[in-house]
Amino acid sequence: MKTEDIRSAGSGEIRCYFWEPEGEAVGAVQLVHGIAEHALRYAPFAEFLAGKGFYVCAEDHMGHGESVGEDCPKGCVRGGWDAMVSDVNALSEVLKARFPTLPRFLLGHSMGSFLARTCLYTCPEAGWQGAVLSGTAWQPGPILAAGRAITKGEVRKQGPDASSPKLQALMFGSYTKQFESVRTPSDWICSDPAVVDAYQADPLCGFIPSGGLIAAMLEGLQRNQKAENLQKMPKGLPVLFIAGNRDPVGANGKGVTKSAEAFRKAGMKKVGVKLYPGDRHEVLNEVNKAEVWSDVLTWLRGQMN
Repeated sequence: MKTEDIRSAGSGEIRCYFWEPEGEAVGAVQLVHGIAEHALRYAPFAEFLAGKGFYVCAEDHMGHGESVGEDCPKGCVRGGWDAMVSDVNALSEVLKARFPTLPRFLLGHSMGSFLARTCLYTCPEAGWQGAVLSGTAWQPGPILAAGRAITKGEVRKQGPDASSPKLQALMFGSYTKQFESVRTPSDWICSDPAVVDAYQADPLCGFIPSGGLIAAMLEGLQRNQKAENLQKMPKGLPVLFIAGNRDPVGANGKGVTKSAEAFRKAGMKKVGVKLYPGDRHEVLNEVNKAEVWSDVLTWLRGQMN
């Protein structure tokens, strides 16, 4: 693995990671991580793909992982959702410049799936061969509007960089309620206790996001669900939705299915959905991750034929 820093559209620089295959690359994959985590949590999956001939890259979003600085502390954001999207696109341009003739794929998880979805309609000319959206969501319009109003109120009172227990409870507080024998507040992310324990022990994971970051993400969610934006996506782009059927973020599969239906309604011709029984939020880390990884690999190869 190699690292490189590129200028952020919001503040400072963002740390990028690159995994190279031993032989000639057959394709390239850009991974986009979720909120309150970091890109190196995807290293095992990236190494798996690299072992199959894919060049893989990822970046730590502003305020995450190694992309934290005085101008943008942990859990914060500068420039809002558009700046975060621009950072993802900046790495995409690096990937495109290095491999202009290779099939390139975008894979986003959770908040990373929301960023990826924005990329698909703001940069439809990017030339992606396909996109994989993991652990994504669809929220009813009134709930999103109410969430944004509450978040704006908290940001006005405390400032954009303050973390708010109220917003934390609003966003994530209900996620463990559907599970029995809950050991930690993070049990909703995965059914594998070892994954949950590693997440809990990681100082770069599980922090309370700032009000500004939550506000940015909710804005992104709302924009992603607008029909006029969905219409801007390239209609022939293959998209695969993957999620656990016990993932509270995706309403146990219902929000994932709703998202896929919205893509199809917008004219997207190649939309697939795979829900894994018993899996929670992080399907790439689940107890059946070998199955999930194999399914993703098979799908990637299928789009290259």
